[in-house]
Amino acid sequence: MKKIFKHFILTGLILFILLLPVFAQQQTPIKVHQVKGNIYEVKGGSGANTGFFIGEKGVLVIDAKMSEESAKQMIAEIKKLTSNPIEHIILTHSDGDHVNGLIGFPEGINIIAHHQTRKHMDKAFKEPKQRLYLPTQTFSNKMKLYSGSKLIKLLFFGPAHTNGDIVVFFPEEKVAFLGDLIFLGRDLLIHRHKNGSSFGAVKTLKSILELDADTFVHGHGDIANKSDIEGLIKSLEEKQNKIKALIQEGKTLEEIKKVFNVEDRPTQPGRRRWLSLVETIYLEITEKK
Repeated sequence: MKKIFKHFILTGLILFILLLPVFAQQQTPIKVHQVKGNIYEVKGGSGANTGFFIGEKGVLVIDAKMSEESAKQMIAEIKKLTSNPIEHIILTHSDGDHVNGLIGFPEGINIIAHHQTRKHMDKAFKEPKQRLYLPTQTFSNKMKLYSGSKLIKLLFFGPAHTNGDIVVFFPEEKVAFLGDLIFLGRDLLIHRHKNGSSFGAVKTLKSILELDADTFVHGHGDIANKSDIEGLIKSLEEKQNKIKALIQEGKTLEEIKKVFNVEDRPTQPGRRRWLSLVETIYLEITEKK
């Protein structure tokens, strides 16, 4: 009887582990909420927060979720609010949790991104179906887009999280979509393999503060305001200055990591090891020398 009971418990545990991703998905359904006017934020499902704008004749989507299923769920939510077709998809950058859901959208939609984002996606999108969703329109510094009479500004301020991050700015509503240019409550993630830069991030964040915006939608958290961005800039600059001082004292990277209580994250075989912000700043400063 005890053996049967143990076998029952073990079987149940294995099933729970196998079904955990399914349970997690069910616990995070797609949810849409109005930001301002016809601008909406989309949370839940797989991947980062996304958004969309309902124009007079068409819909403009900002980022595409991480999976085909979540993208289709987002499309279903959009259809509850409007019968207008999706005309444009704007990508804030190239990370998979923002772009892999593109395959869930109908083919032929105009996909807009920074030209560096297209380069990153060109390397990452290997499957024939994915290749159909590479950006069809790119720009370098800024671009104006109109949806009916509505003006949307696409702005690039320089390398930050990656070297292709853009801000999607709605001047009339004072709303800006930032992708992964901010993380609140945790360190900013800088992708060195995509030529991102912590010092560039500070410059970009200061440029964002100069926009006439008061509402900032981003990929991994609640809507932010200018005070949140000011706090992030202060935190980044303090960390950069402290690391610079420790380097001047002759401290090694391992010694500096101990000062900030940084431990290396475990890495799965074949996966890229994500550098901590401390490591990234250290490398940026020492490489300049």
